[in-house]
Amino acid sequence: MEKRNEKIRLAAAGAAIGLCAFALALLGNPANMGFCIACFVRDIAGSLRMHQASAVQYMRPEIIGLVLGAFIISLIRGEFKPRGGSSPMLRLILGFFVMIGALAFLGCPLRMVIRLAGGDLNALVGLAGFIAGIATGVLFLNKGYSLGKYYSQSSAEGVAMPAVQIVLLVILIAFPSLLAFSGKGPGSMHAAIAVSLAAGLAVGAAAQRTRMCMAGGIRDAMLFGDWTLFYGTAGIFLTILIANLISGKVSLGFSGQPVAHSDHIWNFLGMMLTGLASVMLGGCPMRQLILAGEGNTDSALTVVGMLLGASAAHNFNLAGIAGKGVPSAGRIAVLAGLAFCIALALVKIKEARR
Repeated sequence: MEKRNEKIRLAAAGAAIGLCAFALALLGNPANMGFCIACFVRDIAGSLRMHQASAVQYMRPEIIGLVLGAFIISLIRGEFKPRGGSSPMLRLILGFFVMIGALAFLGCPLRMVIRLAGGDLNALVGLAGFIAGIATGVLFLNKGYSLGKYYSQSSAEGVAMPAVQIVLLVILIAFPSLLAFSGKGPGSMHAAIAVSLAAGLAVGAAAQRTRMCMAGGIRDAMLFGDWTLFYGTAGIFLTILIANLISGKVSLGFSGQPVAHSDHIWNFLGMMLTGLASVMLGGCPMRQLILAGEGNTDSALTVVGMLLGASAAHNFNLAGIAGKGVPSAGRIAVLAGLAFCIALALVKIKEARR
């Protein structure tokens, strides 16, 4: 009965997140990008002038809300537990490569599901790669891969990431001239600050309560035959699909999809890298933000790695280009990320067997 109730909660949370994503797209966010962790972290990096790609610069309140929503709910429920020390630098590097893979594909696992619900078949190729990456990660887990134990940290360490989000929100509202903003392109498309923040808070609270994880649902199904976490992903997909069908927004096909490309090999490999690195980290990009809100300093460093990855992707021409594909430098970066993940896993497996 408890397992059944958990599945219902996850499906309901997924439906709520799907509705938020759909509503945000209606209210100004880019089409098929109502809520995307990778895209929004990239936009924040641009707003902080960490890269100069003028089309993708905006301080996204959704990301701020995600962290603060998880922080507030974890405090209320007594689940705020500062902890860390489990290979923090390796996690930062893995976070970097999570973003390299996601931006080659042009979207995180959440946007992959949103794109698929909008009829973008390029996302189906990405999903295949994501599953392949998770399967590879599960193989490593079964052989003993681990980043080690975490330890209790001070409250100051735990609240650092939520505090940073509050500072960013204050700057956005009171001192916007300190930030860069896109005049055109995806970064210029956004819902009102209050609406975006409210959506982020709601999604952060829902994800914290249910432990939702896009990679975790598939990982648990492969490892234990447990599909519970997958109900959250299913809830997101079905809700957005139904909303798109009702509103006539489904456009089935590979070409002409918003902020997407049909460079299939690199859609596959990009999401393979994101899936593999997510399993090695213990959670997808959204899950890392939620854990950072709960006081997990390792996840906070992973988020910093994601921010650096987004900056590098646009400073060094590594990101996929809508309608065109992944440039040569981006392909090399994806392959380098896969090589790093595999080498790290083999080293950690060898250490575990000593």
